[in-house]
Amino acid sequence: MSDDFRSGYIALVGRPNVGKSTLLNHLIGQKISITTRKPQTTRHRILGIKTTPDSQFVYVDTPGIHHGAGRALHRYLNRAARSILPDMQVVVFVVEARKWTSEDDLVLESLRGLAVPILAAVNKIDRINEKAQLLPFLEQLGQKHQFAAIVPISALKSTQLEELEAAIRQHLPESLPLYPDDALTDKSSRFVATEFIREKVVRNLSAELPYSTTVEIDKFDETDTLLRIYATIYVERDNQKAIVIGKNGEMLKRIGQQAREDLERFFDKKVFLETWVKVKSGWSDDERALQQLGYRDDTK
Repeated sequence: MSDDFRSGYIALVGRPNVGKSTLLNHLIGQKISITTRKPQTTRHRILGIKTTPDSQFVYVDTPGIHHGAGRALHRYLNRAARSILPDMQVVVFVVEARKWTSEDDLVLESLRGLAVPILAAVNKIDRINEKAQLLPFLEQLGQKHQFAAIVPISALKSTQLEELEAAIRQHLPESLPLYPDDALTDKSSRFVATEFIREKVVRNLSAELPYSTTVEIDKFDETDTLLRIYATIYVERDNQKAIVIGKNGEMLKRIGQQAREDLERFFDKKVFLETWVKVKSGWSDDERALQQLGYRDDTK
């Protein structure tokens, strides 16, 4: 271990759909946090741990901070994102290159007053043909806050992630590792399975069911060579149940097959996955139902 070994917690914060989860996965080098094109896909704090010979980066992917606070689920998402900030050693504010919105202002306002270094990661630079077009945006960003560093990146293409990590490391305290060297996340296997299944529901049905679905693991049996998972996909209305199942069960079969393939890659073993669809009316606007379905700050 290096004499100046550094470790600490790094929050990835930003408005919905700026690429925080993609950034986490590419920093870690493995899929930990689910990703879709739909805003507010991330619903829980996800830890991704990367250990190098001289550092341990404990990244915390957070739900996107947003204006919508009408439903209980949306209030939970904002609360989950903001509540961790005082416990971080470094905050990375992820923004989209050349696209600043009122929700970016909302996130930045949440960061003011924090007594930790705040870095800005300007994501999706791969979408800009002429890099000179980026300079005015970087200058404007620098005027909004005194960031410890501003690093243009492409999370999807892994562009300049080493530079971002080097900038983060400068602000981590000298410390022994917080987790074992081979740890990737603090989340349980059941939690990972829940998220991978939910990702496939959202990816296949985001237009029809934007925020009305969630997943619960009913049974999780693991041996050295086989993992058996029984899961329930919850929706809020009967017509949504029919959509998830699809004609002759084809949609549910597709969701299950795609989730199983991801699960087998993650757990490196054969997976048997069986899913059901049930109606739980109004779950996304019911605080008690949210807690029963695992939407708690201590979710593992």
